[in-house]
Amino acid sequence: MRNTMSTGIGGIYKGLTATILKQGSNQAIRFFVMETLKDLYREGDPNKHVPRYVVGMFGAIAGAASVYGNNPIDVVKTRMQGLEAKKYKNTLDCALQVLKNEGILAFYKGSIPRLGRVCLDVGITFMIYDTFMEIFEKIWK
Repeated sequence: MRNTMSTGIGGIYKGLTATILKQGSNQAIRFFVMETLKDLYREGDPNKHVPRYVVGMFGAIAGAASVYGNNPIDVVKTRMQGLEAKKYKNTLDCALQVLKNEGILAFYKGSIPRLGRVCLDVGITFMIYDTFMEIFEKIWK
């Protein structure tokens, strides 16, 4: 029986579940790690300023945590949206097939190259985010 979800209107949404899981876990991990590291740096003093370069370093750590925390979901998402997506019935089927046919380490394929890009990206992003938050706090007290 042919899977018609990879063509037509269904094809637009192929891998949607995996994409939502990936993006949601990405941000949850990043913000959790970032805020935890900032709290540790402040040593209980919420008014203690965290220097921008420290925020950048914490962002890189948060990025690394997100890579290792959600690379399995990213692998599934990529396969669900790739040229061979028709091999999978749904997101769960894709994950189970990867596990069964390739083993647990297959979920970490591509994590090293992704790590280099994401750490830099997230470090810079959090530095910019903190800058904007300081500006907004001055404007809207």
